Amino acid sequence: MLTLNTNHTKKRYRILYLITQGILGGAQTHICHLASHLSSEYDVHVAIGVRGPLEEQLKEAGVPVYHVSSLVRPIAPYQDMRGLIQIIRLIRQIQPDLISTHSSKAGILGRLAAHCCGVPALFTAHGWAFTEGVPSTKRNMYILAERVAARWASKIICVSEYDRQLALRHGIGYENQLTTIHNGMPVVHQEYMASPGEGNPVRLIMVARFSEPKEHGLLLKAISGLRTQTPYKVYFVGDGPLLQQSEQLAAKLGVDDKVVFLGARRDVPALLAKAQVFVLISRWEGFPRSILEAMRAGLPVIASDVGGVSEAVVDGETGFLVPRGDIHTLAARLTRIVDDGRLRKQMGDKGRERFLANFTFDRMVEQTLEVYNRVLSSRT
Repeated sequence: MLTLNTNHTKKRYRILYLITQGILGGAQTHICHLASHLSSEYDVHVAIGVRGPLEEQLKEAGVPVYHVSSLVRPIAPYQDMRGLIQIIRLIRQIQPDLISTHSSKAGILGRLAAHCCGVPALFTAHGWAFTEGVPSTKRNMYILAERVAARWASKIICVSEYDRQLALRHGIGYENQLTTIHNGMPVVHQEYMASPGEGNPVRLIMVARFSEPKEHGLLLKAISGLRTQTPYKVYFVGDGPLLQQSEQLAAKLGVDDKVVFLGARRDVPALLAKAQVFVLISRWEGFPRSILEAMRAGLPVIASDVGGVSEAVVDGETGFLVPRGDIHTLAARLTRIVDDGRLRKQMGDKGRERFLANFTFDRMVEQTLEVYNRVLSSRT
C-alpha cells in the first residue's frame, strides 16, 4: 500500500469521508470499499446524512460512523444551514487531516465546512448533477453551485474522463485541480464467475435503483416487442421510488412472465454469476460500478451510451452501447445477444480481460492515495 508521508516522516493520518445518503448505490459502495480497506493503516471516519445500509456495512468493518441529521438531499436553505453547522462541529470534534466528500449536497456543504475549518478537502464526482440528460433548470443551478464549491477543494476526482471534460467545459475547477480516477472493484473468487454462453432460458439482469436517472421503462417496452428464438428472463435488482410504477408497466405491457423484480439485494455477485447478460439502461450516468461488477463476472454488457459508460464498455467487443432512448437499437441488440451464446461468451471473456487490466480495486486505491499524498504534502 502507498504510504502517505511528508518530509520523510510517517504519520497515521485521519481521514473523514462525507456522503449525503447511506442507501445502496455506486458512491456508497465506493466509500464502503475504500474506508474499510484503508482503516487498517489510517484513522478513517465516515459521516452520513440519511441513514441506510452503508452505515451497517461500515460498522461491521469497524469504521466509526457519524450521523449528520440535517444533511439531506433536497435543497432546503434552513436545513442546509443547520447541516453546515453540524459538519463544522463534527470536523472540530474529529480533527481530520483530510476530508473526502461524495455526492452533490455533501460535496458542497462538506467543502465549505472544510474551508471554514482550514482543513484540505477533496470532492469525488460520481457523475455530475448537471450531466447531459438532466433537466435544464436543475442542470444550470448545479453548474453555478459547483463553480463556487470548486474553490474550496484542493483536488476534484472525476470517476470518468467524460466527467472531467464536462467540468472543464462548464468552467468548474481548473486543469490541474481535476483528475480522473476510474472506479475499481475487488477481484472475486471463481465461484462468482458467470457462464454467459449457457442458459436456457437466458438470464438478463439489471442492477439499478428505480429512480430518475434509470430507464427501466424503456427496457420493459423493448422486451414487450422481442421475438427471440431462445427463451429468456429479465431480473431487476434494486428498490427506489419508481419501483411500483415499473411493476405496473410490466403488467400493462403483458410481460409479467418475462420479468422478475427481486428488490434490493446484498448478494449481487451471486446473482450475476447465475446470469448470462448484464443490462443497464439510463438517461444519464457517471461511471457505473454495476457495469464493472458485470465485467468482473465475465458478463457481456448492453448499456446506454451516456456519461463515461463508453470508457468501460467497448461497443461490439465487450458488449453493445445503445444511444439514449433508442428503443429500436436496444431491441435489436437484445435479440442478437439472447440468440447467440457464442457471442455472449466471447464478449464476456473480453470484458473480464478489460476489467482486470483497467478497473481493479488495487489500481483505484493506488491512484487515490497518490492524490491524498499530494494534497497532504502541499499542506505541510
